[in-house]
Amino acid sequence: MNDFGMHTLLDPAILFFLLGILAGSVKSNLEIPAPIAKFLALYLLMAVGLKGGFALDKSGLDAAVAIPLLACVAMAFVVPILGYAVLRRITDPLNAAAVAASYGSVSAVTFVTATQHLEAHDMAFGGHMAAAMVLMETPAILLALVWARRIAQPSQRLAAVGLPQGSMPVICESPDASGPGWGHWLRECFTEGAQMLLLGALLIGFVSGETGQAIMQPFSGDLFKGMLAFFLLDMGVQVAKNFAHVRKAPGLLWAYALVGPWVHAGIALALAAVVDLPVPDAVLLMVLSASASYIVVPAVLRHALPQANPAIYLGLSLGLTFPFNILFGIPMYVAWAQMALG
Repeated sequence: MNDFGMHTLLDPAILFFLLGILAGSVKSNLEIPAPIAKFLALYLLMAVGLKGGFALDKSGLDAAVAIPLLACVAMAFVVPILGYAVLRRITDPLNAAAVAASYGSVSAVTFVTATQHLEAHDMAFGGHMAAAMVLMETPAILLALVWARRIAQPSQRLAAVGLPQGSMPVICESPDASGPGWGHWLRECFTEGAQMLLLGALLIGFVSGETGQAIMQPFSGDLFKGMLAFFLLDMGVQVAKNFAHVRKAPGLLWAYALVGPWVHAGIALALAAVVDLPVPDAVLLMVLSASASYIVVPAVLRHALPQANPAIYLGLSLGLTFPFNILFGIPMYVAWAQMALG
């Protein structure tokens, strides 16, 4: 294991994550009250947004910012499209759409953890990457809705001609025309609280600049590492609890949850090489592409695709992919980027 990987496993925040997994596995009553866990999540998003805004104020807005953002948006479409093409051969189309959406979106905590490790190794990344995280949330959700409506169409045509639904191999229903329209779900994507806080903090950091950074340093700088460790402790407990759901998933879905991040990160690295991203930005693009959403996207999918099984798309992302990325993925992506990009 390289120095970065060893530092990752010995990082206090990661060790608290492992403590949480241990506590959850042995059925300890250790838990973070839900309101406090929510506060910690909001704090991390605000702090990351502010840090990104301060960095963006220093670097400015130019082509060097636009290119990484476009690369991130491209990956936000590539990952779920490839995922759906694979997953529909493993599970039913509706659950395939939900899992593809979860993996096509991003994990804010994985991103935050990656930024901490980069900073610990003096690898300066662009502040605009925080904005990229926001942009990468929405495409996967919209694609899932498109797939769900297409899945429903054969069922609707059968009903129109009076044929029994059993004449189709798989019948899945999705939001019908009388339900919320595209405008509703697009608004849901962009007004979701976590995304609004992150983007708002980014703008505030950008506008306030160095003055704002000096004022907020005790909040967004000095406290950050301890708050991250506290939050990862809770995430470890949640991972242990969700692993019971993962055990019921088919083996091929396990394989996707563990191998998929490698593939997605590899594609992101190739794209980073094409557009000539610096190593730290390339690492964050890989981390975002390899992660899976277990907060924002599942919250939307519960209402947009209620027929999909949350135990599958939430269990895989939180029970397998999240701990894999936190413990092993981040140092591996750094090593890949350093070897490929120098």
